[in-house]
Amino acid sequence: MSALPPPAQQLIGGLLVGAADGSTYPILNPATGGGIGTAPDATERDVEAAIAAARRAFDETDWSTDTGLRLRCLRQLHAALLENAEPFRALTTAEVGMPGFMMGAAGFDVPVDGLRWVTDLLESYEFETDLGVARPMGIPSRRTVRREPVGVVAAISPWNVPTQINLAKVGPALAAGCTVVLKPAPDTPWVACELGRLVAEHTEIPAGVLNVVTPRSNDVAAQLTTDPRVDMVSFTGSTATGRAIMAAAAPSLKKVFLELGGKSAAIVLDDADLAAAAAATAFTACIHAGQGCAITTRLVVPRERYDEAVQVAAATMESIGAKDPTDPGAICGPVISAVQRDRVASYLRLAEEEGGTFATGGRVIDQDGFWVEPTVIAGLDNSSRLAQEEIFGPVLVVIAHDGDDDAVRIANDSAYGLSGSVESGSLARAKAVAARIRTGTIAVNGGVWFSPDAPFGGYKQSGLGREMGVAGFEEYLETKTIAEPA
Repeated sequence: MSALPPPAQQLIGGLLVGAADGSTYPILNPATGGGIGTAPDATERDVEAAIAAARRAFDETDWSTDTGLRLRCLRQLHAALLENAEPFRALTTAEVGMPGFMMGAAGFDVPVDGLRWVTDLLESYEFETDLGVARPMGIPSRRTVRREPVGVVAAISPWNVPTQINLAKVGPALAAGCTVVLKPAPDTPWVACELGRLVAEHTEIPAGVLNVVTPRSNDVAAQLTTDPRVDMVSFTGSTATGRAIMAAAAPSLKKVFLELGGKSAAIVLDDADLAAAAAATAFTACIHAGQGCAITTRLVVPRERYDEAVQVAAATMESIGAKDPTDPGAICGPVISAVQRDRVASYLRLAEEEGGTFATGGRVIDQDGFWVEPTVIAGLDNSSRLAQEEIFGPVLVVIAHDGDDDAVRIANDSAYGLSGSVESGSLARAKAVAARIRTGTIAVNGGVWFSPDAPFGGYKQSGLGREMGVAGFEEYLETKTIAEPA
């Protein structure tokens, strides 16, 4: 493994600093449970200083208006990420427990390419649109629609794919002309601090434009959602926390972007290659120990072939197993923490209480670090809590359907609507079913939607707004209509 980057420090007002009171907390490797470093335990004073710095940078520098400066700085950051790719990847595996194969996708390469993509978009984006001349109320007027940056953005990111989500927020926000306070999850502060270090040491981004704070306390972090100097909160995480953030932001009517939970269904129709579809879904549910909001964790299959689907899924998960994330063949690594391991374990106990059976797995692995066996659960219907609640572990629930209409009903019978998939021997049939699924993204016959130019987000309790693509960039813009005499 490559050497890890320098120790984690916050970035506040252009300076790399520890916590105001010098306090720290340990950063653990989830594969071993051992410490790999420490992070500054940010105080209210630190968060206050970061908000103040972001406000000054937005109000008093040319960042929000100088497109050329933003282009130059974002290209510098992209180059710095590429130059530091190997230590960044090594850090991600060590801190997040993410298997190395994911570095070519959401772990590193795709988010870094996403920064390049949004920078290219900035270069060509038309911030003004001429509506032409009209005579509203009989007065000849020329109207222009202008897009302007929202202002100060609090970007609050989770621990599962931190570099992907950090850059999916920071990149578009900075490109739009906003200033940012980035607050990563306490389980994965170091990758965010490393992003801040690269900004401080390798770019001309003005002081205060990007700040990174790493409080462990939710009460300290809550300042970001209530402070009136913050214009927008962009949050990715659990639906429960999203509700709390929305409520906290309501008194000041901040703009809120929320990318929340999912319980996505992989639908296999009766004319599909069932074995291939079941194996692919089981493989997906193992990726990064199932710690992905858009992972398909409900396998919905024809009732008459239910047992076959369970057997294929179980055999696939058994062949994958849970491996050290530094192993080149690792697909399923550890879960992030003891808290998450115990949470998954509680769902495994619940599965048995609800009448489910384990076709494979079903246990915590007794070794150093935080490990859960890849698990296939059979014998439950869609009303079970295992089928309705987001587990965030390598757990797949197999559910029987009785035809296309029933499969659609099952997929939509969820509080969430983030992703999903449909497999059929007929592309037209698969697309017809996909069109009826209430989700923000959906894969048809193996198609891949995850790309920097494709908007990502969900329906229902999976969130508000979109990340990535033009839509993700425009989340960080306000719309102003200007009229002048014609």
